[in-house]
Amino acid sequence: MTLGDGVKAAALLFVAAVAQVSIFSQAQVFGAVPDVLLVTLVALSLLRGSVVGAVGGFFAGLVVDTASLGTLGLTSLVLTLAGYWIGRYGETTGRDRAHAPFLSVAVVTVLYQLGLLVVYFVLGESAPGGAVVRSLVPAVVLNLILTAPLYALIRRLLRPVERDEPTTEVQLLR
Repeated sequence: MTLGDGVKAAALLFVAAVAQVSIFSQAQVFGAVPDVLLVTLVALSLLRGSVVGAVGGFFAGLVVDTASLGTLGLTSLVLTLAGYWIGRYGETTGRDRAHAPFLSVAVVTVLYQLGLLVVYFVLGESAPGGAVVRSLVPAVVLNLILTAPLYALIRRLLRPVERDEPTTEVQLLR
């Protein structure tokens, strides 16, 4: 990843985090909040891999925790894990497949919500478990609606990294 791509990725995540905290956190549709930051992180992780996904998730989570005056590091932890695992999925199997962004967003939306509940439980803080479960399906639908335009925009700004093709020639050692 070049320095220019790193700056673009950081700027994208910063804008998405600020927009999530200031604009989208107030917009509830069917009891769920669209998560622009999560969809942006998924697209970035699919295109750039696990290391960029983990670092980007930590950075974006830190911005969200700081801006919302929440428990520092809580969102960072869950977004770091999400970015890393979606990046691994993109590195190993699904980067070039048309369904990869949609499948990744659907899975990560569910795991992100449940991961936040687990972290709240471990920290001993109160968490609205019933509300999260009730809003899970609308949250997945809203995030899937955001996936196509955000993935297309991020793919246009950050071209996918070309993978080295494995050689098909086998050499026997004696």
